[in-house]
Amino acid sequence: MIATKDRVRIVETRVLSDDWYLLKKTTFDFLRRDGVWQRQSRETYDRGDGATILLFNRQVQKVVLTRQFRFPVFVNGHDGMLIEAAAGLLDNASPEERIRAEAEEETGYRVQNVQKVFEAYMSPGSVTEKLHFFIGEYDADSRVSDGGGVEAEGEDLEVIEMPLADALHAIRQGTLVDAKTIMLLQFVALNRSLENNQ
Repeated sequence: MIATKDRVRIVETRVLSDDWYLLKKTTFDFLRRDGVWQRQSRETYDRGDGATILLFNRQVQKVVLTRQFRFPVFVNGHDGMLIEAAAGLLDNASPEERIRAEAEEETGYRVQNVQKVFEAYMSPGSVTEKLHFFIGEYDADSRVSDGGGVEAEGEDLEVIEMPLADALHAIRQGTLVDAKTIMLLQFVALNRSLENNQ
């Protein structure tokens, strides 16, 4: 079997935008399974890798999420106010280090027992970002601030605590539509060992 690196020949790469993040257009030749080289062109959006965490209170079966305005979702017909798990870009830090800081900054909780559960590419057809997924525990004593994010970065987050069952129901209702958050909630639902009564 031919290694993927031997099936791709970069012809040209052009930077289309380097404002918020980096948008490139790349022309390349790809060796198809039938042995024919095919010229293709793709745009890739590089925003760096990120991490996300679901804050979970095992004893009372509750989760902490945030609600914030997301402009790309707004222009796609949603009201723009998404309910999400805490998340952020790595910014040259390790995934666990970064997500602990991000969780505290966004939710006001200092998380405990942080566990990495998986990694995933969220939109591999166009975005280079790989997301590191974590579960972390919290309780009432873990609250160290009001959270809400960083105003200078345009963040204005509402912190929401809700029963796990309500969060799972919100997915079925279509009121919770953020992919990373759905994945983390379903991970907890599928792993019954995370539930207090198991």
